[in-house]
Amino acid sequence: MKLFTRYLKPVAGIVSLGLLIKVFGTLAELALPYILQYMLDVVAVRNKIKDLILWGLIMIAFAVLCAVLNIVANRMAAKVARDAARTIRHDLFKATMNLSAETVDKFTVSSLESRLTTDTYNVHHVIGVIQRMGVRAPILLFGGLIMTFMLDYRLALVMLATVPLIGGAVFFVTLKGTPLFRHAQSRTDDMIRVVREVSQGIRVVKALSREEKERARYENVNRELVKAETKASATMAAVNPSMNLFLNFGLVAVILIGAIIISRPGSGMKPGVIIAFMQYFTLISNALLHITRIFVMLTRAVASAGRIIEVIDSPDDMEVYSSRDFPSDDGAAGICFDNVSFSYKKKKKIIKEVSFFLKSGEKLGIIGATGSGKTTLINLLMRFYDVDSGSVRIDGQDVRTVCRDKLHGFFGAAMQNDFIFSGTIRENIDFGRGISDDDIFKALRTAQAERFVSELDDGLDYKLNSKGTNLSGGQRQRLFIARAMAGKPRILVLDDSSSALDYKTDAALRRAIAADCKDQTVVIVAQRVSSVMGCDLILVIDKGRIIDMGKHEELMERCEVYRETSESQMGGAIFD
Repeated sequence: MKLFTRYLKPVAGIVSLGLLIKVFGTLAELALPYILQYMLDVVAVRNKIKDLILWGLIMIAFAVLCAVLNIVANRMAAKVARDAARTIRHDLFKATMNLSAETVDKFTVSSLESRLTTDTYNVHHVIGVIQRMGVRAPILLFGGLIMTFMLDYRLALVMLATVPLIGGAVFFVTLKGTPLFRHAQSRTDDMIRVVREVSQGIRVVKALSREEKERARYENVNRELVKAETKASATMAAVNPSMNLFLNFGLVAVILIGAIIISRPGSGMKPGVIIAFMQYFTLISNALLHITRIFVMLTRAVASAGRIIEVIDSPDDMEVYSSRDFPSDDGAAGICFDNVSFSYKKKKKIIKEVSFFLKSGEKLGIIGATGSGKTTLINLLMRFYDVDSGSVRIDGQDVRTVCRDKLHGFFGAAMQNDFIFSGTIRENIDFGRGISDDDIFKALRTAQAERFVSELDDGLDYKLNSKGTNLSGGQRQRLFIARAMAGKPRILVLDDSSSALDYKTDAALRRAIAADCKDQTVVIVAQRVSSVMGCDLILVIDKGRIIDMGKHEELMERCEVYRETSESQMGGAIFD
């Protein structure tokens, strides 16, 4: 309930006004059966047409008033629900964007997607329903009971006897249903994860003829979801039948007892009372039905609200320990790793006692086998994760003492698994930074992408598919590099970003970077020796440790691993 109070409190005024209008509309609705009873038992026996017409018009006026007030209240409720849901989605998305990589790993991407879509819809829906029916149904229930007591206390007691039975059934089923819906939602997360993986890797699935196995995997997840949904729905499905059972018992009892009372001479009960009583019974029945449905929806929404607030209130595990500014915001920046060790989820060490220093304006090459920890070093440098021990410093300042937005603003990165967004080439390179076309073309020129972009029909306005499926692998990588360079960062990071380029293009790219990035610190992660051989400092990484470091010529002389790697790739630098 924490989510509802937090996001409805700012609109408490309009909520209160809407609920007040709903109260008056519901009271007008409660008056209709009583007016009908008065017309039948009092006005009709006078045999005065004018009186009947007058009371008929009064009844119509109450009906119109009820309709108008309910329409106004429902529109206000819809606006509150819409605005609250928009704010919740905004805050949830903002919180998701601020999550550290470690926290995203904990929640999983599929779960975050589900919370942003299914869970926010559940909350949106229940906020509107509670405003529309959360006041109306209880007033109809208790107001109807009061009116029935005013008509005849004996019949009212018969009806009242069914209410605790219905309430007990609803409470018991709701208590059982909440954890079941939470479990079903987690199974939905699993399904989203599988669909996401298959849709993103569809080419791999087809290339390896994995269609049947992926169908089987999806079917297993689907089966678990159906099982969880069935169990939750079956539990909640018991509410309406049990409620109707008790209501029908009460209805039969009211009719029988009412008939017996009327048949007795001098009972004083008139037919209009029975008719009004049956209308109130219908209102009370509908109120109980709506209350039941609210409980069913609230059960699901409370589970969803808990999942949403879990993300929004997720503690910042990337705390800025003592916010400070860098000595300078211009020019290249020096990098220092001081005895850094790191492990994912505090398990096996991935990085072990890594230390090195890179002067500002120099170029750092990081080379090593797959899984050696190269990309992890980049993650620590950009503070996607925090070190377990040691420190990472830029210009002598620990990255943990710098606001993350400020820190990330110093970097331009073309990552190993980068992403092309649907939109134009200009939009993908600019990325909302207000970069001029001249600077974009300069970045494209350095990234060896100017020629192929110019040859496209629309140039910078060429429409790209999501993930850049209408480009080749090499073209995508060159756009990644151009995007990283276009913002003129202090530190340019290229994480295995030229693996899809041929040797000639790779060599041209290295020459262009050397010529155009003299005022930037450049970090190149690669598996090709030719990609890093021109760097001022090369780190050779193996199993999370630096086994040697130095320039290309020095490593060729003394580092066996580096020399063997270079010789196995002979010809890689032929175009230098």
